[in-house]
Amino acid sequence: MAETKSSGFTAEEKAAMRQLAKERKASASREEGVRAVQEAIAKMSDEDRALAERVHAIITEAAPELNPKTYYGMPAYARDGKVIVFFKNAGKFTERYATLGFESVAALDEGTMWPTSWAVTALTTADEKRIAELVRRALG
Repeated sequence: MAETKSSGFTAEEKAAMRQLAKERKASASREEGVRAVQEAIAKMSDEDRALAERVHAIITEAAPELNPKTYYGMPAYARDGKVIVFFKNAGKFTERYATLGFESVAALDEGTMWPTSWAVTALTTADEKRIAELVRRALG
C-alpha cells in the first residue's frame, strides 16, 4: 500500500492558528470583545451570520457574566479568561453545518460520557431554549 503524505494544515486552519496567536496577545476589554465578536459575525455568510447573531443573543441573555471574545476568530464566551462556549460557523472550515461547542471547563458532565458540541443548521424555539439551558448549566 502506498503511503500518502499529508499536506499539513489547510489554509483555513493556518489562518485560525494565526488568529488565536493574535487573540492571546491582546488583552481586550469587554467592549473590545463584543466588537471583535460582532466583526467576526459580520464576515460570515448570510446563513451563518443569522445563526451566529441569534446564538450571540441567546448566550449574552442567558449568561450576561460571560465575556464575549473571539477564539480562533470565532465568536466565543469566556469566564476568567477561559472559553466556555463558542460558535463555529460552517464557512470557517468549509463544513456543511455550524457548530455550537463547549470547552472542557464547561460543567456539562453527565455520567461517564456527554456531548460537548452540537451541529446547528437552523434554530427553533426549542433549540434556543436548549442553548440557554446548556449555557447556564455549563457555568456550574
